[in-house]
Amino acid sequence: MAPDKDSGTRIILWLGIGLLLLSSCSGLTASRDIPADAWAAAPEPTPTALPAVIVDAADAEYLLLTNIYERASPSVVTIESAIDDGSGSFTRRGSGFVYDRSGHIITNAHLVKDAQAITVTLRNAYVLQAQLIGLDSFSDLAVLKVSASEDRLSPLRIGESASVRVGQRAISIGNPFGQKTSMTTGIVSGLGRRLPSAELMDAGAALGFDNPSIIQIDGAIHPGNSGGPLLDSQGLVIGITTAMRSDSGQFQGIGFAVPADTMRRVIPDLVTRGAVDYAWMGISVMREDGGFGTAGLSDALDLPVERGVLLRGVSEGSPAHLAGLRGGSAQTEVRGKTVCADGDLIVAINGYYFDDLDALVTYLVQNTRPGDEVDLVVIRDKRPLDIRLKLESRPLNNRPVLGCLADQ
Repeated sequence: MAPDKDSGTRIILWLGIGLLLLSSCSGLTASRDIPADAWAAAPEPTPTALPAVIVDAADAEYLLLTNIYERASPSVVTIESAIDDGSGSFTRRGSGFVYDRSGHIITNAHLVKDAQAITVTLRNAYVLQAQLIGLDSFSDLAVLKVSASEDRLSPLRIGESASVRVGQRAISIGNPFGQKTSMTTGIVSGLGRRLPSAELMDAGAALGFDNPSIIQIDGAIHPGNSGGPLLDSQGLVIGITTAMRSDSGQFQGIGFAVPADTMRRVIPDLVTRGAVDYAWMGISVMREDGGFGTAGLSDALDLPVERGVLLRGVSEGSPAHLAGLRGGSAQTEVRGKTVCADGDLIVAINGYYFDDLDALVTYLVQNTRPGDEVDLVVIRDKRPLDIRLKLESRPLNNRPVLGCLADQ
């Protein structure tokens, strides 16, 4: 049987399609024959350096810190105190800085108290024996004296801490863990803090004189930093590092420094007299923690102002007592605590209006001396009253308190 014409046509068509597919497959096979290096990753573009103006702007702060370190570090010294407490000998180590070219060195009182011998090592490792000129446990400040030529001594300038603000730069130089002239930086994170003084602890908490107006910083403070300077961006001393707050013995983000204004009041007395005599009014005030200051009590006690110091009592025979100031005589409950309700309210001293007891004590410490007369503005029975008072030296022992003895 002869094939029909249509069958032949279909065979030719299928043969054509097959040849076309074969040709295509050959092309695909050829397309896979790619050089091996064609699969390598494309080279990353090389970054170019930033313009100098951007780099300089970014490095400006570090250049400032470097400059301050280079200027201030020659003034920072290492303090070593040999102590024998009866049970054994040991060495306290800390920091200090040169105060003047006469050889006076400033450090913390707690570093050198009861020391049998004190060694001062300058930055270039030159070692000097130091004499204790005077110390003040209340402010935790001490003055040493070394015999050295003026060319070895580079004093730091003491600034003013009254203008210090939270958020400004705080630079500390000291000798943490024996690592000499180490710098740490941070900011002032708080002002007007209060620390128990060594004097308070020595007195068994009987006198109750806290160290007020302390500067709080967040720059790292470790053992050995104590006594070193706290500097501002000008390289001026705004405080002296004194303590850190820690539950573990290591730095946890809170350090403290005695303010420069306290140093300016205390150091000249230590240099000339070896001791400091603080002014005393003889007032007794309820502890203001937890909202029990004047502002926190103003509504509950119907006080006419929200600033000042509300007296619970006055010490017998004290300047306050002799001037006619009155403590409270009535007690009342405020938020579950017994408080005095009707004592005198001191709102100003020598024209300076203050918020709380810490501010009043700071004013007395930094601006007055025993024997000074001060003018007080007092509110009694909601009416202002002017009272003049002559300050005395702080007593060595407590005196009986006249007035309302509210729970503290």
